Amino acid sequence: MAEGRRSERVGEAVLRELSELLIKDLRDPRLRGITLTGVKMDDDLRHGRVYFSHLEGSVRAAAAIAGFKSANGFIRREMGRALALRYTPELEFEFDPGLERAARIDALLKGTAPK
Repeated sequence: MAEGRRSERVGEAVLRELSELLIKDLRDPRLRGITLTGVKMDDDLRHGRVYFSHLEGSVRAAAAIAGFKSANGFIRREMGRALALRYTPELEFEFDPGLERAARIDALLKGTAPK
């Protein structure tokens, strides 16, 4: 149980640091409009999955993933400096369709609401 809590704490720290990097340091145009929605770390803290959404939806997901891959060395270096971990986690980025689905549901509900 302690492993799970530690991976959650590290995931939150990774999310915080990555958010700061997106705001201040990552200038890749493919990463504009990104919202980080969560991080899931493995129990050994060596791998993590970062979930994100994009203002333009899934249409821009592949470009954003390419932008994250391009910045991988910089991201790992900065994470290593910011987080006091034995190993800097290897991060994998995945599009989170949750916000896109929520917007679609909201539009459907608004379309069926009585006037």
